[in-house]
Amino acid sequence: MEYLPALQNGLDELKPSLFELLSENQLAALLPPSLRYLLAVSTHRYPRYLLPVLNSFDEAYALLMLLVERHFLRTYGGSFTENFYGLKRARVLRTKNGEIPRAQLGAPDSVREALQLKTGDVWKNLAVLVGLPYLKRKLDEGYDVHAAHSNILGPGYNRDRDGLRAGASIKERLMFYYKWFLRNVYPSVNAAYYFSLLVFNMAYLFDSTKYHSPFLWLIGTRIRRLGEADYKAIELATQPRKVGPARPGEGGSIFSPRNMTRSVYPRLLSSLRILLPTSIFALKFLEWWHASDFARQLSRKAAENIELPPPILPNLLPRSRQNLSKSQTDAASTDAKRPSSSSSEKAKRGDPPISSISLLPILTVPQPTPATSHLCPICSLTITTPTASPTGFVYCYKCIHQWVEGTHDRQVAFMEGAAGLKRQTEDGEEEEEDEGWGKEEGSREGRWESGKGRDAVTGRRVLGGTGALRRVVV
Repeated sequence: MEYLPALQNGLDELKPSLFELLSENQLAALLPPSLRYLLAVSTHRYPRYLLPVLNSFDEAYALLMLLVERHFLRTYGGSFTENFYGLKRARVLRTKNGEIPRAQLGAPDSVREALQLKTGDVWKNLAVLVGLPYLKRKLDEGYDVHAAHSNILGPGYNRDRDGLRAGASIKERLMFYYKWFLRNVYPSVNAAYYFSLLVFNMAYLFDSTKYHSPFLWLIGTRIRRLGEADYKAIELATQPRKVGPARPGEGGSIFSPRNMTRSVYPRLLSSLRILLPTSIFALKFLEWWHASDFARQLSRKAAENIELPPPILPNLLPRSRQNLSKSQTDAASTDAKRPSSSSSEKAKRGDPPISSISLLPILTVPQPTPATSHLCPICSLTITTPTASPTGFVYCYKCIHQWVEGTHDRQVAFMEGAAGLKRQTEDGEEEEEDEGWGKEEGSREGRWESGKGRDAVTGRRVLGGTGALRRVVV
């Protein structure tokens, strides 16, 4: 389809199709937002150096593209993205229909020199390639900031509708006329801009004009395909120049202005031809990798045989080692000879965490072990609807939700003074579970914190409450 105009007119094989030109325009339009996104991501790491550049992105991008486009127009005869599609810009001769088909076939080198852009043509094309898009972006941004609300909320929302105040400064007057232009004139100008592009595109599609854009018609330049003579000339122009011996007083460093101008600067700009397709391929590959299920399956298979231990947190303080008396030592040895579930559980538990605000101990549950990682630390049953807290521990959704809300049966029973809480095991039997913090009679209100708003194992405060809990997809 891209060679459709060439099939319709066999004498003009260098005329590109409209589809090639539209693809090139789309690629050129994707460069500014892509660079802005990369710059915004990098600014998070180096805000001191990159934040001023991000705030003046339009000006920095226009200056950068001015250097790049000038190099490509002088060396390759086309813009940066046009050269990627094998296109160039040529002057339109003041002849009948602007075509010299016989000379083009017989003397392509001479025709190329006659159609090559001169210095004035280069600057005209730079105004269309760099200046016009920059002006369009600034006007669109100004319209969104100063005039878009008037179309949505009505003209009564404009605060400066009554005109300028008496004694307004020059800056205020310019800003007032600028806003008036954006609200009343720019919508019509913008519509005329896109309508003229549409008219020229349709005329170019049906071979009624040599220009696909009204701005190229104004500067007398059209887009052509690169021919054999163009590739030979580009190959000669891109050959590395031999830098002669330095003049007296000039250094031989690579960073000298002479070497930078003749050797480093052209090679650096020409390397962008390789960087563009490579970056597009890398971007598309990353989009496929994150969007496809292949990456998730691969990471799942790699983690199948990995058993992760429970997280170790600094606020889980070990039991303080105290100098036990002889009687206490004998009692501990006696308990060791008669191990029970409650004593072994007490041995695994450390001192309760202390609240930094109320200075009261906080009710927590034992830390799970690798052997009981499939059980909920709160109810000691198989985890249903796995839910992770910000600390990394996984619970049943109902248990951790009630715990953070402070309404779990275990919390209520403990604060009311119950020594233990009867719970149902996996076998269906009921057993009494000792909390392990000692048997205190009466209510524990004012002496303990129930763990409301905190993690059940670590006792850390859960910022955001139940909204910070996240479902675990198994």
